[in-house]
Amino acid sequence: MKTLYITCALLFLFNIASAQVAIGKTTVNGSSTLLDFDDSTGNTSGIILPAIADRSTAASTADNNGTFIFDKSDNKVKMYENNIWTSLSDDAGDGTLVANQNNTSSETGNGVIIGASSSNAKGILILESATKAMILPRIHQPELNVKSPYPGMMCYDTESMSLAVYDGVRWNYWK
Repeated sequence: MKTLYITCALLFLFNIASAQVAIGKTTVNGSSTLLDFDDSTGNTSGIILPAIADRSTAASTADNNGTFIFDKSDNKVKMYENNIWTSLSDDAGDGTLVANQNNTSSETGNGVIIGASSSNAKGILILESATKAMILPRIHQPELNVKSPYPGMMCYDTESMSLAVYDGVRWNYWK
C-alpha cells in the first residue's frame, strides 16, 4: 500500500510539472504521449483495471467517457461511452474472479490527474489531454506469455496488433 501512495505522489508531481510520464522505462515514446509503459521485448506486465461491484458508482456523465473497469457483477471488462457500459469481454464466456488477494483498503482522495490541474471525471487515474494519449503496455501474445493474468488486465498484443483484455477466463481481443 505504501508503494501505491509513493507512486501516486510521484505521478502527481509529474503532473504538476506538466511532464510526460514513463512507467517501467526511462523515456516516453513520441511527443504526443502522456503516459507510456514498458515496451521492452519480453514484457509481461499489463494494467490491472479497478474491480467495481456497482458500476453505477463508477461513471455517470460524459466526462467519464473512456473509463475502463472490471465489473464484478458479471465478471466482464467494460468501457463507458455515451452513458452506456460496453462489454469488452467475450459474451459467450463468463469471467470468474481468481483467488488473488483483493484490496480491502478504504479509498481516500480523488485519484491522480495527469495532463491537467483538474478534471470532472471520476477515477483513480485520470488522463486529461487534447493532444496526447496513453500507450498501453505492449506484450507479445499475452495468452501465452502472461503466466498468471488477473481479471481486468489490459495490454496491447504486439502479435495480433489489438487491445487485449483478460476477463478471468480468457483473453479478449479488440481491433
